[in-house]
Amino acid sequence: MTHKSRIIGILSLSVLAFLLIMSGSIACKKAEEKKTIREWAAGSQSAGAAGQEGFTIKEGVNDLSGTVKSSLGKYFYISQHPGFDIAASGSGGPLPLKDKDVKVKAFFKHEIPSLLIAQSIEVKEENGQYKKVFTAAGNAAIPEDFFDQKMRGDYQELKITNILKSEDWENKGKGKVYGKPLAGADGKVNAVSILDDKGKEFAKVIVDNMTEYANYYISKLRLFDTYWFYLNIKESVDKKLRPKNKELFHADIVFCGLY
Repeated sequence: MTHKSRIIGILSLSVLAFLLIMSGSIACKKAEEKKTIREWAAGSQSAGAAGQEGFTIKEGVNDLSGTVKSSLGKYFYISQHPGFDIAASGSGGPLPLKDKDVKVKAFFKHEIPSLLIAQSIEVKEENGQYKKVFTAAGNAAIPEDFFDQKMRGDYQELKITNILKSEDWENKGKGKVYGKPLAGADGKVNAVSILDDKGKEFAKVIVDNMTEYANYYISKLRLFDTYWFYLNIKESVDKKLRPKNKELFHADIVFCGLY
């Protein structure tokens, strides 16, 4: 074998090794992304038993404890029990629960498998003692803005083919679009940027209102830039104005999710 042939052989092996390393790295990255989505999805749906080892949810009042992973308004969830959202109905405002160790008595109904209604909440203080910060005023009431997962089927994907084609969304009442939230100067979501298959914006939905539960789910989706928005569709933007700002119609957001 000539010196030139050996050099070509060595370079070929080097290129092959590089490609194998890169393909392995990409495969690992994709696997990690899929794992993250699976873990998030698993933490957003109840299987009837979740959380700490030996803990099983039962009909009626349950005792839970752990660290609050995410909290917004009356909603929160505990990292040791990721399959359940917990609602402190009638709390009168946001509770100081984020990253706190808590003990919770919460009511469970099989008809609503992903939601627990808090009856009382205690927060661990710096001295190691627990202080009660919430007590339910009455029966375990489901919040009006709670989005039951069983309602997902009522919100079909809107196939937007053209910003001037109003029939793609009018008279449908409900629907969902994939995109990213756009916030105003006050930090509140005021529009949804709808993306095409290449991730480019081609249209927008004007957001008039957004439920607290939807905002809570955005806080749970903090690791993701884009997701599905479940909309109650309202009036369309005038056709003459659509080409300028790409705005299609007004809507209220009732839920956000990865699917």
